[in-house]
Amino acid sequence: MGGMTILVPFMYQIQYFMKTRKIILAAFAVLMTFSLSFGQSRNFKFGVKGGANLSNLRGDDVVATNDPSIRIGNADARLTGFVGGVFVRFGSSIFIQPELLLSQKGGAFNVFRSGVGNEQNTVNVRFTNLDVPFMLGIRIGDVLRINAGPIASLRLSENGGLRDALNDVGATSVKDNFNQAALGYQAGVGFDIGNLSLDLRYEGNVTNIVDVNTNNSNFNSQLKRKGSLYQATIGFAIF
Repeated sequence: MGGMTILVPFMYQIQYFMKTRKIILAAFAVLMTFSLSFGQSRNFKFGVKGGANLSNLRGDDVVATNDPSIRIGNADARLTGFVGGVFVRFGSSIFIQPELLLSQKGGAFNVFRSGVGNEQNTVNVRFTNLDVPFMLGIRIGDVLRINAGPIASLRLSENGGLRDALNDVGATSVKDNFNQAALGYQAGVGFDIGNLSLDLRYEGNVTNIVDVNTNNSNFNSQLKRKGSLYQATIGFAIF
C-alpha cells in the first residue's frame, strides 16, 4: 500500500505532463501552419522572442480563522523570470499578433505568526505558464508599435512554496494553491529595426492566479491573488 501511495502522485504528474505537452505541440502546429501559409506575404512575420519578467502577486492581507496569530500578507519584492517563444504578425499599419510563450512568473508572501518570536517568513512562489497573448496593434511610422490584447495562461508547474509555508505554520491543510488556467491582459509598446524588435509590456490578471483549496471555505475566499508583471523582450523575425 505504501508503494501505491507514492506511485499515485507520480503517475498523475506524468499524465499532466503528457496532456500539457500535447497542448503545446498543438498550439505550435497551428502557428507553424499559419506561418507556412502566409510566409510569402509582405504583411506577415514569423519570429522568435525572449526576455525577462518582473512579477508580483497582489491581494488583501489574511488572518487565519483557525488561528488568529497567523497572518499572511503581500511582500513588496518582485521576482524575475524568463519568457520566450514564438510570434506571428498579420498586417501592416494595423496588425494582430498571436504568440506562444513559456513564461516564468511569481511573487512573494509574508507569513507572520505572532507569539512565536514574532517571526516573519518571506516565501517566494514561482510558477511556469504556457501563455498565449493575442495582441491588436497599430504602427506609427516605420519603427514604433502600440499594442494591447487578452492573454490566456495555462499553469505547467509551480514550486509549492506557498502551500508548504501554510502547512508548516499550521494555518490549514492546503491541497492546492494555484488555478490551472487564468485570463489576463497585456498592453505596451514595441520598436522594430529591420528584423529585430523590442517589446515593453505590462500584464495584469482578470481572474485569480492564487486560489487555495483547503477544508476551510472562509480561508479559501480570503487568500486569493491576482498577478501583475512588467515584461521586456527582444525578438527576431525569421521571415
